[in-house]
Amino acid sequence: MIVIADDITGAAEIAGIAFSKGQEVRLVCGGEESGCGTTTNGTTVIATDTRSMTEAEAIAETRRITSNIRHQPSAFFKKTDSALRGHVVAELIALMETTGYQRAVYLPANPSKGRIIRGGTYYINGKAIHETDFSFDPEFPAKTSVLKERFPDAETKGIIMPDAESEEDIRNIIAQYNDGKTLFAGAADLFSALLNSQGDKPLDSTIISKASKSSDTIILCGSTQSKPLDLGIPIAPMPRAIYDGNDDISLWNTSDYAKAHSLILTMPYTHRTGKEAAVHLRNIMARKAKELIAQHCPKHLIIEGGATAWATLQALRWTDFTITAQLAPGVVQMSATNGTLVTLKPGSYPWGNLF
Repeated sequence: MIVIADDITGAAEIAGIAFSKGQEVRLVCGGEESGCGTTTNGTTVIATDTRSMTEAEAIAETRRITSNIRHQPSAFFKKTDSALRGHVVAELIALMETTGYQRAVYLPANPSKGRIIRGGTYYINGKAIHETDFSFDPEFPAKTSVLKERFPDAETKGIIMPDAESEEDIRNIIAQYNDGKTLFAGAADLFSALLNSQGDKPLDSTIISKASKSSDTIILCGSTQSKPLDLGIPIAPMPRAIYDGNDDISLWNTSDYAKAHSLILTMPYTHRTGKEAAVHLRNIMARKAKELIAQHCPKHLIIEGGATAWATLQALRWTDFTITAQLAPGVVQMSATNGTLVTLKPGSYPWGNLF
């Protein structure tokens, strides 16, 4: 199976699910031609950054990726955000046109996380999504909770948006539409149920482990909402001048890395908002990480925040990974081709017992 995800943390979440069910899993960033073949017996997850693109760019990128896939997979799956963000309809139309699917089932519900669709309305823990903080999203604000209002042209384009309040509902939807002519698209619960419908068995829970907190580690805290970490590793906070817009990374004192070969980069401020600030911060973090890794490549790179992860891996030109462990739901450890372990953690997830 090939999965195309519209952001890297969503891709990692899907890769972790496939790995936990005993599959061989590769994660490829950007769908470069060298990484578009399927695995021998498993799932290839292609991470894109189309959620951060314009709609026209997202359509073009979707077409480019599918045209680079050399071998016909057993099936496609389109991973989308469980909070309705992204160029959903445009990307699904492009995928159907390039892969030959006649219709699509779009199911962003994640009942296991309290995210359901009832009567065509999307709820998060009992609250309509337009009444949650997702109404303030800078790029895809939830101004309505009714799917037909959020995606008014979906049904006329062959995109089905069913209700789902439970995992049983999801299983029934799969049974109804799993005819080889329907593209499934949506959140993690749908993907997990699809794999279960194919008879995949979970691995023993001992596969799920903790992240290393040993030396030779760089941790990028790419979220302004990140909580402090006390791991006995030197911490280098981003200077206020850089946070406020200065792009001179030499102002950021990271000299401790030369001595300890371990460092935590943090952003200790929260007063800037908006897309321009977000792009600046993730690009600065990526440039600083690249500089440090050029000095000494660590055994382990841990990145918090999907936008930071994408910017960093693109800056490093690390694009092809093999999944090695699922540390927690949505938190995945993988091996780059140079042997460095890379762990990705969504910015909204707590660190919990990862260390």
